[in-house]
Amino acid sequence: MSTTTTTIAHAGSAHKAPASNASLAIAFAIMAAFFLIAPTVVYPVFLMKVMCFALFACAFNLLIGFGGLLSFGHAMFLGGAGYASAHAAKVWGFTPELAILFGTCCAVLLGVVVGALAIRRQGIYFAMITLALAQMVFFFSLQAKFTGGEDGIQAVPRGHLFGLIDLSQPLAMYAVVFVVFIAGFLLIWRVVHSPFGQVLQAIRENEARATSLGYDTDRYKHLAFVLSAGLAGAAGATKAIVFQLASLTDVHWSMSGEVVLMTLLGGMGTLFGPVVGAAIIVSMQNYLAQLGAWVTVVQGVIFVICVLAFRRGVVGEIANLIKKPL
Repeated sequence: MSTTTTTIAHAGSAHKAPASNASLAIAFAIMAAFFLIAPTVVYPVFLMKVMCFALFACAFNLLIGFGGLLSFGHAMFLGGAGYASAHAAKVWGFTPELAILFGTCCAVLLGVVVGALAIRRQGIYFAMITLALAQMVFFFSLQAKFTGGEDGIQAVPRGHLFGLIDLSQPLAMYAVVFVVFIAGFLLIWRVVHSPFGQVLQAIRENEARATSLGYDTDRYKHLAFVLSAGLAGAAGATKAIVFQLASLTDVHWSMSGEVVLMTLLGGMGTLFGPVVGAAIIVSMQNYLAQLGAWVTVVQGVIFVICVLAFRRGVVGEIANLIKKPL
């Protein structure tokens, strides 16, 4: 009887895996097709901003949605990488691909240091440590000479990709952002569905039990933190090249709050939720800009409504409705 039950269980899981993979593949195809076709209808610079913040939100979601680690200081990686990328491109004359890579590497190194300090604590203590360290990065960015203070680093050259493709052309720059976003998204997808991702989710559910099974939970959490920091850095470095600007806005604590809002609004713990959440927030900031400071109030109202009506987030509720993972 037990053998039969085991066989049925394996058969059921084998049947569900292709089905879930199929739903994710269809959702990915729709997302990719949207971003490929949208520039013909929507302003490309706006779409590039959406993709940069979508990658940032996906990086944050990897940490909180699959690792259970709430960071209140993730803006330090977005903004820090932006400053590094902008400085490398403008002062050192790096080509855009090297500038983005340099900014990403700086975010990874920062993630190694911050993660080593932060993962020693859990819960609200972890969140407060990341916030405190992010504030240190903010004040460093404000005081350091190479960052330009309140003016930031302006007039960052987009340059030529590999010395050949002129990124001053909007569609050429759009293609680069699209490739960076898709590559980052696919990396997160692979990590989530890898043995490492499964252990990470086990730690999120019950860290004590994962420890009892022999896993070095601090090591897994540190790796997840560094990976999340690197992907957030890639988003920030790309954004600095796109907008030819690195400013204090991206390293401010409010940016860390915005990425939390994007993730919760779209659906924490889902692959596509942060993308939808980022698109909603960036769209509100863009199309409601005439409201001035009231945009923040509108965001707050929408967030409250979503918390009350869509507890799982927009994509989370859709996934629950169709009974398929998204």
